[in-house]
Amino acid sequence: MALPKKQIFGSAILILIFLGLAYFIIGKIQYRTNVMDVEEYEPISTLKVPQHILKRAKYPFIDVHNHQWTMPIQNLGNLVKEMDSLNMQVMVNLSGFRGKFLEWSLDNVKENYPKRFIVFMNINFENLDDAGWPNETLEMMENAVKQGANGLKVYKGLGLTDVDNEGKRIAVNDPRLDPIWAKCGELGIPVLIHSGEPNSFWKPKDKYNERWLELKQEPGRYRDPAKVPSFEDIMGEQHSVFRKHPNTKFINAHLGWFGNDLERLGKLFDEMPNVYTELGAVLAELGRQPKAARAFMIKYQDRIMFGKDTYKMEEYYTYFRVLETGDEYFDYYRKRHAHWKMYGLELPDSVLKKVYFQNALQVIPGIDKTPFPLSSRQ
Repeated sequence: MALPKKQIFGSAILILIFLGLAYFIIGKIQYRTNVMDVEEYEPISTLKVPQHILKRAKYPFIDVHNHQWTMPIQNLGNLVKEMDSLNMQVMVNLSGFRGKFLEWSLDNVKENYPKRFIVFMNINFENLDDAGWPNETLEMMENAVKQGANGLKVYKGLGLTDVDNEGKRIAVNDPRLDPIWAKCGELGIPVLIHSGEPNSFWKPKDKYNERWLELKQEPGRYRDPAKVPSFEDIMGEQHSVFRKHPNTKFINAHLGWFGNDLERLGKLFDEMPNVYTELGAVLAELGRQPKAARAFMIKYQDRIMFGKDTYKMEEYYTYFRVLETGDEYFDYYRKRHAHWKMYGLELPDSVLKKVYFQNALQVIPGIDKTPFPLSSRQ
């Protein structure tokens, strides 16, 4: 007995629905099993544009932001060979420590490569409630400068995690620290200060946060707004120190965390002639906005220094390429800092010289000027 047409049609529809649903489910399963994490996705660009891979800076340069933690016992010979290949004439080691460790670092430099390294001292700000504060620390600073230290490095713990004897956070502009900033001005040494973190570290860790990958890989960098002061509060504390101590030169580390807001950084420069900055670990901010960054670097060419932060020889190549060439659409060296592409600024030679060495020579004492092309004709 033949089935009614309606029943046949209905059965066909059910079969089609079943097959469609099965196809959809199978597709979803295949997608799920073949999904690629953003950390793994490394597409090779098909773009054909001129490339200029630079492994040596056009001019000898001073890296004002470096960390050589083992300098008290380090064999500096291999490091100097790499510096020579990069055309790095002087490295500033910000991790000089204090006391005996600082003395050993300075001795190592003096005995082996006195013209290639500058050492900054460090301070334990959590001592500010001790009976000997600030006189013992001021005396330590005076002795360190006599021994050969040429600056003070302030770590981000001040303002974020450093606490006093009562367990209260020490603000960057805590008045108990004023003698330290004033002493640096008196001694004629700069303060290279790192305050806060990128603003995105305070924002929700969601799909809208451009630092999501970094916070995923380095979860300790997240700043919970319920537990720590806001980005704006910490920046405000830092800037109030700059204003209060106009006779002290401050090198505001990492473009002051305003690499993504150059107009704001420019206003800071306009207001405070004692403030400088450097490029350590924030080159990617400039490389993604070549037009604005080039104009900024030219306008404020007397206030910006070369800095790298973590030392790895091959990573300097990207710095040279961004600063010197007009290359387009190339990779940064660390994806979690920049999943976007870089573009060269093609800075004029006069600006390159200031960023590479001239500004540092003006701000940091103790650097031998002989190797640098100081003549306008060079």
